[in-house]
Amino acid sequence: MKNSITIGFVASLIFLASCAKKQDTEQSGDHKTESAPRSAEHGEMAVLKVEPSMLRDLRVTTAKVEERTGGDSTTILGELRVNENAYAEVGAPTPSRIVRFEVGTGGNVRAGQTLAILESPEIWKAKAEMITAQSHVDLARQVLERKRRLGAEHIVSEREIQEAEAGLASVEAELRSSRAALQSLGLGSTDTNTLDSPQYMLRSPLGGVVIERAGMQGQMAEPSQPLFRVADLRVLWLMVHAFERDAVRIRPGAKAKIVFAALPGQTFTGKVTLVGKQVDLDSRTVPVRIEVRNDTGMLRPGMSATAFLTAGNDTGRLLAVPAASLQRTGERWVVFVPRSEDKFEIRAVGRGRDLGGEVEIISGLKIGETVVVDGAFLLKAQVERSQGGEHED
Repeated sequence: MKNSITIGFVASLIFLASCAKKQDTEQSGDHKTESAPRSAEHGEMAVLKVEPSMLRDLRVTTAKVEERTGGDSTTILGELRVNENAYAEVGAPTPSRIVRFEVGTGGNVRAGQTLAILESPEIWKAKAEMITAQSHVDLARQVLERKRRLGAEHIVSEREIQEAEAGLASVEAELRSSRAALQSLGLGSTDTNTLDSPQYMLRSPLGGVVIERAGMQGQMAEPSQPLFRVADLRVLWLMVHAFERDAVRIRPGAKAKIVFAALPGQTFTGKVTLVGKQVDLDSRTVPVRIEVRNDTGMLRPGMSATAFLTAGNDTGRLLAVPAASLQRTGERWVVFVPRSEDKFEIRAVGRGRDLGGEVEIISGLKIGETVVVDGAFLLKAQVERSQGGEHED
């Protein structure tokens, strides 16, 4: 059904064909900004007027023209990975049968929280050895206390007391050894409460999210195969591979602009935390690690991404706007600058380099000016419809 929205122009769109000064849309030379283009005939800015009902449908969002660091830039593809400093693979310490799972994939866990209940004859044996050692210690302490009382009454000799003390020290060493054996199997003191059972609790060593769970209830779990992969996803690592000519000029601490194929129109920031020290002989690249904060929780390990990095020293400043704000109309690149609630100035600009989700502006805008981002494409469509004579009264 034909849209009943009436779109008019406060000034003619003739500036798209003839401006006072022609701009080169593809050059990346002079960074000098220029004032807004005006109609050659009327000396007025070309403005698109939109009815309020259309604005609600457009869902217009805006962004400020911002200043960015200049310098040589490089664009590198990469893959998002877990932060290895906040990641754990948790498995059975000995061959064990899975009794039940306490947490599923995607579940949030705390450090020390139970992930699963397992049972193992070896664990039961280790528990029994600790019980035996504890009973020996209790008995040795009773013997020593009794001989000390008798020694005070001169009924037993000092030598017998010393022998009792040595016996207690020996069995205490056995108890410490049995406890250490249980700890080496991943069991703590709280896991020894059910000493009459071969079952034990598999616990998470850190807080985070269960990103993977393997095995089924009743199956055997082997130490070589982790049952759970747990990661803190608040900070992730983007691993990219830079060509050696670029890698030698990338410095730790450098800022990066990152866009993800799965999240079009959104830009993330990161910081270089590691530049590899060895060149891969096959690809002639160097691994570069970029830390990315996952404040929104939208990022997932395994996502593909493109990182924009500045290599080398800064060489000045430049202006940048979101890539979605630029629209091609005729032979020119334009942006829409809001002038009121229902009026948008159609501003011709000079386009420079792609900056990873943003675009360099070499003329036509000033720092701090506002441009339309979401909704710019539909505004452009209305401009082209009006140029084709598709107006309605």
